[in-house]
Amino acid sequence: MMVELEVWVNGMTCSHCARAVTTELTALADVTDARVDAASGRVLITAVGPMDRAAVEHAVEDAGYTVRSWPALQDD
Repeated sequence: MMVELEVWVNGMTCSHCARAVTTELTALADVTDARVDAASGRVLITAVGPMDRAAVEHAVEDAGYTVRSWPALQDD
């Protein structure tokens, strides 16, 4: 089952920022894609199963940034 998660990240300003976040997120188990818009801070993550929020936050922090907001939780 493919899932998508949209998060907002603080501090990104350029393509280097976007590459750093993309690299860290796509290194996570089950993440197949991370589309990053540095200008807006929007990050759309695609994975083959549920994503661990702590792992996503840690990956973003490893890239040098912080998660600003998460989507509202939805019951499946």
